[in-house]
Amino acid sequence: MSRKDSKGMFAAVLGQLDNEPRQTMKSASPHLLKVAEGVRQIQERGELADMLLKDGERIVEIDPDKVLPSSIHDRFEGSYDDEAVLEIVESMRERGQIVPGLVRPAADRPGYFQIVFGRRRLAAAKTLGVKFKAAVRELSEEQAVIFQGEENTARQDLSFIEKCAFALAQEENGFRRETICASLSTSKSHVSEMIKIVASLPKEIIRAIGKAPGIGRGRWEEFSRVHMHPGNEGRAREFVSQSSFGRLASDARFQQLLTFLKNSPEKAPSEGASTETLKWEPGDRQVSVTVKRSPKSVTLAVSEGRGARFGAWISDNLDVLYQQFRKSGDSKTGD
Repeated sequence: MSRKDSKGMFAAVLGQLDNEPRQTMKSASPHLLKVAEGVRQIQERGELADMLLKDGERIVEIDPDKVLPSSIHDRFEGSYDDEAVLEIVESMRERGQIVPGLVRPAADRPGYFQIVFGRRRLAAAKTLGVKFKAAVRELSEEQAVIFQGEENTARQDLSFIEKCAFALAQEENGFRRETICASLSTSKSHVSEMIKIVASLPKEIIRAIGKAPGIGRGRWEEFSRVHMHPGNEGRAREFVSQSSFGRLASDARFQQLLTFLKNSPEKAPSEGASTETLKWEPGDRQVSVTVKRSPKSVTLAVSEGRGARFGAWISDNLDVLYQQFRKSGDSKTGD
């Protein structure tokens, strides 16, 4: 019997049972009731499970310790809070794991898998000491990150700043802009704005604030502008280091820091001085250059992953750079 025919037969049995009065159902054979219950459980898997099964994936039970994390993080540390996982633990304890997760074989570790989505269900399975049910699919890095992002977007599970960080992490790992857009179901212009916001802020400040689920794009844009005011980066680092700051909820941390920075008086420049501060980063975000310009001098500060090497390269090539400067037509040599 084909799978299609058997599924139709079970559905017919279930329909007959559903249409029977309670008294008749009580007298139905145990085998028939067991069949009906099995079909009900299949139906309860929901649209996600149906989609996976239609595409022909294997649903398997995996040792949770054999499931590795995703190469691209889409949530901040601590986003899987104990309360949310506990709810899934209780549900799985009563009814088992109804909806499977999605994994792909780990390329460099035979017998292991990498999670694509279903992290809370995986955490619950670990807590209960049971196997993790998941569909196994052969996916490329790009396909995996698109599935990962789409599942979170469909459930509106990520906060705005987490989506921004997810986009930046993909760009830093060399993913094409088309892939980033697909993973977040949004346009290139929106992705560019998201990356611009998160790249303008120190990672330590973002981590200190947290996911801020109630804070949207407009307020993060405002925060980015305020943070760039002279002296505010140092003030922000000092403010978030207070123990009382960490005890607040994430949204409250955002609001308190923004209010503090907005109300902080800007340091008055010395008389006759006019200093401009600019920040430059390449597309791969491997270096960060802060440029401070005054009428009489320019100071460069190079940081991030390859900052020291890039700074050393600049100093080793000053002769060449200066000759290029002379040829550019912007120099005033008096010749």
